[in-house]
Amino acid sequence: MTTISNNFQSLRQRQQCALIPFITAGDPDLETTADALRILDRNGADFIELGIPYSDPLADGPVIQAAATRALNKGTKLEQVLEILTDVIPNLNAPIILFTYYNPILHRGIKSFLALIADVGVRGLVVPDLPLEEAAELIQTAASFGIEVILLVAPTSSQDRIDAIARQSQGFIYLVSVTGVTGMRSHIQNRVQHLLTDLRSVTDKPIGVGFGISAPEQALQVKKWGADAVIVGSAFVKRLAEGSPTQGLQAVEQLCRELKTAISLQPVGLAK
Repeated sequence: MTTISNNFQSLRQRQQCALIPFITAGDPDLETTADALRILDRNGADFIELGIPYSDPLADGPVIQAAATRALNKGTKLEQVLEILTDVIPNLNAPIILFTYYNPILHRGIKSFLALIADVGVRGLVVPDLPLEEAAELIQTAASFGIEVILLVAPTSSQDRIDAIARQSQGFIYLVSVTGVTGMRSHIQNRVQHLLTDLRSVTDKPIGVGFGISAPEQALQVKKWGADAVIVGSAFVKRLAEGSPTQGLQAVEQLCRELKTAISLQPVGLAK
């Protein structure tokens, strides 16, 4: 399977904006999670972000928090998630990026955790509560396992901090579009456009925009502003949880197709 960096390089050569859906592992159950990964992969996902349920998800809004709680109440464990990934990842084109908080990594030990996820083919890691000042060890160790650690830039980040994050982030830079937690928003703040400009002035690494994007028109707007990737979480998690698992999977498939169609209408960078 290709690396995150190589996949972005290929997308850039084709002037394509990437779609990165997010779902929570184990909600509504692990079998549905496996089916959802396959469906997203077949319907336009260029990467897939998979959230490991955690008891204190400070960066997540109510939709993803509720999904994590449901998954934990069903007894979802990291080892079970990795077991399904062992079966699913060899048949996916989209690299898998794990989204997890730092405590589970520290609990298992950085090297042991990374060895576990690398063994099943995970290619990227997002740790929203990882302080920049403490990221070096995880980034360096992850690199030895072929895993790229993606760092987040917040709307409140200073230019100095933006510079430092841009230097250290691997794979791509995760630009948070709103101040606060994840969740669906009715519009995307214009501040994102300025942040993209600030980042472009200091790095040529790909930039993915997430938090708050839930509709095709929002995804297209972010693409027009120059993002290399659009990250959509709560909208997918909400649809997957509604109705029966079959209905949820159908809703996820439809949303994935709609988002991919929206950002594929014209090459990146033609509309600003």
